Amino acid sequence: MDLNFQDHIPSDFNAHSRVWIYQSSRLFLVSEALDMEEMLTSFVSSWKSHGDPVKGFANLFFGQFLILMADETATSVGGCSTDSSVHLIKSIEDKFKVQLLDRQNLAFIVKDKIQLLPLSQLEYAVDNHFIQADTLYFNNTVLSKKEMIEKWIIPVRDSWLGKRLSFTEKAV
Repeated sequence: MDLNFQDHIPSDFNAHSRVWIYQSSRLFLVSEALDMEEMLTSFVSSWKSHGDPVKGFANLFFGQFLILMADETATSVGGCSTDSSVHLIKSIEDKFKVQLLDRQNLAFIVKDKIQLLPLSQLEYAVDNHFIQADTLYFNNTVLSKKEMIEKWIIPVRDSWLGKRLSFTEKAV
């Protein structure tokens, strides 16, 4: 699986640009992704904060992660503009019958595929070695472009989950 997403992030956005990551409950079909692209383009082109245009970016990554980014060097994103982005997310959820706001599902790369795991099953997955310390995890808690580039896809041990879990060596 090619994990090189950095080339698809706008280079002209400030490193401290705000990022919101919405993980889908399933992979989007290609036809859905193309339909969604129009929705994202339309949203970003009309995104405003207090009447001023927001320098925004929106894209689907790995067919499953919707990324919104706002470069606040010119216009800061206030409550109403954040609300408008949440309305976009909810309309995508409704249109494509997916969940994007559920933070209880975690995403990992297992056997070269993105696998979702409910938080409630995480300890079981670790105890049974489905998830190991070096398993790559999508850390959707990143808040800036810089954090996204450096800390979005990281080994579980380096994430906030690593502090909560106890990894043992797999018996051979």
